[in-house]
Amino acid sequence: QVQLVESGGGLVQAGGSLRLSCAASGRTFSTYTMAWFRQAPAKEREFVAGISRGGGSTYYADSVKGRFTISRDHAKNTVYLQMNSLKSEDTAVYYCAVDVYRIAISTTTGPYDYWGQGTQVTVSS
Repeated sequence: QVQLVESGGGLVQAGGSLRLSCAASGRTFSTYTMAWFRQAPAKEREFVAGISRGGGSTYYADSVKGRFTISRDHAKNTVYLQMNSLKSEDTAVYYCAVDVYRIAISTTTGPYDYWGQGTQVTVSS
């Protein structure tokens, strides 16, 4: 069982920045592929960014490429999402997710085994 706790969401003006954090339980954090997804009202949950087990590979949705950066700290069992140049369309609940078994970063929700409770990000224009 893996527990994920997200933090760092809030209200920010367009063009501003936020950093989300996701703390994971368990001693095998370094073996998990991890990702951030988001879900806006009345929309499906969508992939934002993913990071490989060792942190050497990352992948981003086209909509956030160049603005968001995913990273991980194995000593703290934490994955981060640095969000810069925020836009109103980035407004959503952001979720951290863990894929325990697969090495490749998946952009769909199915392969992910554990999810955090979500943190709200609101960007005002």
